[in-house]
Amino acid sequence: MFEINEGTFEACALERSRTLPVVVVFTSDAAPLCRRTEAVVEEEIARRGDAVAVERVDVDCARDLAKRYRVLMVPMFVAFRHGRRVGALVGARPREAVASFLDALRGPSGALGLVEEVRAEREWPEVVAALDELDCADAFDALLARAARGDRAERERVRWLMLSLFAELGDDHLLSVRYRRLLAATLH
Repeated sequence: MFEINEGTFEACALERSRTLPVVVVFTSDAAPLCRRTEAVVEEEIARRGDAVAVERVDVDCARDLAKRYRVLMVPMFVAFRHGRRVGALVGARPREAVASFLDALRGPSGALGLVEEVRAEREWPEVVAALDELDCADAFDALLARAARGDRAERERVRWLMLSLFAELGDDHLLSVRYRRLLAATLH
């Protein structure tokens, strides 16, 4: 685990995550519990070989990064894929929770798995076609239309797929922000 800061964060975390999932551990040398949790993370990363990278940020030395990623409690583990934040784990966690978090990063993204499931079932061809064309707005519009007229199970499935796609795009992406509001309005 390497120590990174504001100056190295872009290259060590965001750029590197374009080829390999990266977990950034936001921690503090002043918190002994953080060291124990970091040891668990290092052991679990080592078990996975080169499938996931891990970096360390001391929040006491990199306050701007801590603020940027809304670190309110340490340790906090933030996962990045393809240059975007895709998940987080907050607080000292048991080994099983850390292992599950890391294993989820190794496989295809949750959105990709759900899209492949929908593709295999041939239920929502307009959604799959829009996503194949990388037209998320059309896919979201089609999903919202399905949610508006669907039963409870279909509405829940639409919700999970859209939330997964929002995570893939990034929570701050304009489409995520816009369609999250529309989804909430449609479901309530």
